[in-house]
Amino acid sequence: MSPIRFYKVKSLPAFILLLTFTLSGSPACGSRDLPLSDIRLPPGFSLALYAGNVPGARSMALGKDGTLFVGTRSEGKVYALVDRNRDNRADEVITIAGGLNMPNGVAFRDGSLFVAEVNRILRFDKIESRLNNPPKPVVVNDTFPRKSHHGWKFIRFGPDGRLYVPVGAPCNVCEERDPRFASIMRMNPDGTGLEIFAEGVRNTVGFDWHPGTRELWFTDNGRDWMGDDTPPDELNRAPRPGLHFGFPYRHGKNIPDPAYGKKRKPEGFVAPEMELGPHVASLGMRFYTGSMFPPEYRSRIFIAEHGSWNRSESIGYRITTVRVVENKAMDYEVFAEGWLQEGWAWGRPVDVQVMPDGALLVSDDKAGAIYRISYKK
Repeated sequence: MSPIRFYKVKSLPAFILLLTFTLSGSPACGSRDLPLSDIRLPPGFSLALYAGNVPGARSMALGKDGTLFVGTRSEGKVYALVDRNRDNRADEVITIAGGLNMPNGVAFRDGSLFVAEVNRILRFDKIESRLNNPPKPVVVNDTFPRKSHHGWKFIRFGPDGRLYVPVGAPCNVCEERDPRFASIMRMNPDGTGLEIFAEGVRNTVGFDWHPGTRELWFTDNGRDWMGDDTPPDELNRAPRPGLHFGFPYRHGKNIPDPAYGKKRKPEGFVAPEMELGPHVASLGMRFYTGSMFPPEYRSRIFIAEHGSWNRSESIGYRITTVRVVENKAMDYEVFAEGWLQEGWAWGRPVDVQVMPDGALLVSDDKAGAIYRISYKK
């Protein structure tokens, strides 16, 4: 199969037909021919293919025995990736669940895999010993709203032992009577004690806890149709429950919404720690806790920017970093880019995962691939 090429076409149907033809063939969009050499990284860093046959790869979670679990959105599947010979490349991609409703979020705890659908959380017990014969999932909680607009979920267990589950706004921008929308919720591992932890969060698809302070940090996608450069995406910090982060009344540090900005005063809203790029679709994020990368990357936040969909000039499609010093966000910088070439994207980063050896994995739902970023002097 020939390497992926990019063409400018005059109509959307023609582009779709061309894209379908170009990317057809071997699994994962011709993974062996992905133009990985286009990815630009800081000196000493390199990117290689960890797995290339993972259609729709989105959020990631690591099992106790080293299994990488990967959720999807439109594919309705959950995968398990196994690197048996420890050569830093998956030997097998196993579909452990299918036919699910946007199973984007995955989390691992005490031998069990938790999977988030739109309206419920499932649990697959003792999953690493049963990858080829997965158990029937246990329904942990099925009381979440059923609306699919921003309904796919990123989930993770916090240092308090509870599972954090966001519920995105069911709209571009709106006021919802149901307080669960535009929030981050949390519950006990058995599904009990469900409560709202943070409000005014339009749609977060990535969060992590600071390794030192154990405070929650999360990305949030800004609303659409306020122009190419407004509003920004956000990086937020929630040191305690009960905080409101502004949506739908305020965006960024202090941008009133045209429709809802006059309904509530800005006092009481928590401003973002960092304004990210406008419409970059900031999704998965992790604090870097490994030892492979140089010391200046320790505790730095890595963010997967999925890329804009309606901006007149595309932006995002990259990995960025934010340095955190004394609990303050600083230095929003590009770390890896090249998935976007002359206005067309051949890949879209979704999530990042720090591995035990310190390497950083990046999922890509457009190319159906997982990449491994490593460092060597």
